[in-house]
Amino acid sequence: MSRALQPDEELVELDAAAVRTWCARALDALGREREAIDAINVYPVADGDTGTNLYLTAEAAHQAVEAVFAASAPDTAETVRAMAHGALIGARGNSGTILAQLLRGMAAVLAEGRDGDHLARALAEAAAAARQAVAHPVEGTVLTVASAAAGGCAGGGTLVDVAVRAHDGARTALEATPGQLDVLGRAGVVDAGGRGLVTVLGALVETVTGRAPTAGAGAQGRAGTAGAEAGDRFATSPGGVRVLGDPRAVPAPSDGPCDGEAGPAYEVIYLLEAEDAAVDLLRARLDALGDSLVVVGGDGLWNVHVHVDDAGAAVEAGVEAGRPHRIRITHFAADAAASTARGERAQRAVVAVVPGEGLAGLCAEAGATTVRSRPGEPPADDELLDAIRRAHAREVVLLPNDTDLRQSAAAAAERARTEGIRVALIPTRAAVQGIAALAVHEPDRRFDEDVVAMTAAAGATRYAELAVAERQSFTSAGVCQAGDVLGLIEGDVAVIGKDLTETARTVLDRMLSAGGELVTLVVADDTPPDLAPDLERHVRRGYLAVDTTTYHAGAGAPPLLIGVE
Repeated sequence: MSRALQPDEELVELDAAAVRTWCARALDALGREREAIDAINVYPVADGDTGTNLYLTAEAAHQAVEAVFAASAPDTAETVRAMAHGALIGARGNSGTILAQLLRGMAAVLAEGRDGDHLARALAEAAAAARQAVAHPVEGTVLTVASAAAGGCAGGGTLVDVAVRAHDGARTALEATPGQLDVLGRAGVVDAGGRGLVTVLGALVETVTGRAPTAGAGAQGRAGTAGAEAGDRFATSPGGVRVLGDPRAVPAPSDGPCDGEAGPAYEVIYLLEAEDAAVDLLRARLDALGDSLVVVGGDGLWNVHVHVDDAGAAVEAGVEAGRPHRIRITHFAADAAASTARGERAQRAVVAVVPGEGLAGLCAEAGATTVRSRPGEPPADDELLDAIRRAHAREVVLLPNDTDLRQSAAAAAERARTEGIRVALIPTRAAVQGIAALAVHEPDRRFDEDVVAMTAAAGATRYAELAVAERQSFTSAGVCQAGDVLGLIEGDVAVIGKDLTETARTVLDRMLSAGGELVTLVVADDTPPDLAPDLERHVRRGYLAVDTTTYHAGAGAPPLLIGVE
């Protein structure tokens, strides 16, 4: 924490200690304001969590800053980058994701300079970056407030002057938001996300002046330096945001969208490791799936936020773009009528497509309804739909366990939804991913939490398969001949060999070169009986910290399936 400012003393530069203080004060202020901000949260969805989401995002930023101070004596550039990165990693909700992008935009400029001119430029860059991150910007929101903050301090000045003018501009814009967005005017409140941003800027003012902005100062005038003018503008009490009416009198948030119309049922958030080009395609796909789309970040790491009806499709889009993790899915409102109509059903079931009778029995013992996938005879969507119906549950998790079944599984899931069954499609691409997902399935926890845990387990499992070539052909690993053993990793031929065991060892070594904690081997009936024990010994000798487990698929399965978690 930076030293406390003396009376009439103001900061000239925003050094690393000041950034640390700002983070701490912003967190404290949002903690005080959290319930009041939650109470006026009516846009984009009246789910009463904007204050909480902003607080959690600020907490992540604060923890990241404290971590760099614990490790070294960072400069301003390191501190603002840590602040922005922490917010990106921990961003929650629509407003939290936008706040993370605002901090990221500021960090790029503040890393170059610490004075008032750089702060003014940083706020302008932040406002522009936030608008670019939102698929369809709406006026009367936190974006309007951010733009007003940047406009209020355009032209630069001293650090104190810029901070105060930015706060005044933001506060004036916030008070005007009910006239810009009908839903706010009807509810008699200002924008919740905008109020949170004003709170963060108020913490910045307190950091550079030692005094919190007064609640009634408004947006008139400019900040003085020391003296009576500054004394009139600042007070020791927190606050600085005027709302229309008492926020405690605002009706409790509804379960639906703010405007009373039917809206997307789920909020989906995840971190994504992906290239810029893939993210551009992801934006277009998610924009077509739902609304409130915000994608922030860069340099290979992104935070994705969207409201959709098909949470599985939103996650699947992330899988196709790169590597999603820290997936969070929130269901805005359960369908009460459907729940009543299906009251006699079980609460939840898993439907899994599996090759071989052995795996079918294994999955059935774990409580899953199974569908057999035979060589050359993949199940059609009617067969998958029948399995969903046979599960006789209100909620169903569908594991296709095959890339080629994705479209059929999606069609079956959509048809089941029209019958009032809540279906989540996890895009598992191999049986070992389905096994990993089923291993963490807990029917007693919330549906969304269960789907997230199962999706994460499947996504963390790399998969491979051994097959025997039926004819000469060209592969990604070269030309194979009939009878050659093919080692496919993630669906592509990576190894061509003559011996099943040697090829399997090579495939395992390639997969474990990227790390792993658990190897799963699934062997068919016609696989040589010594193959699995040989591979288990190979893993024990070469990878001391890796465990191995073996399952028998029975007849009709590939010779060997490998999973590495």
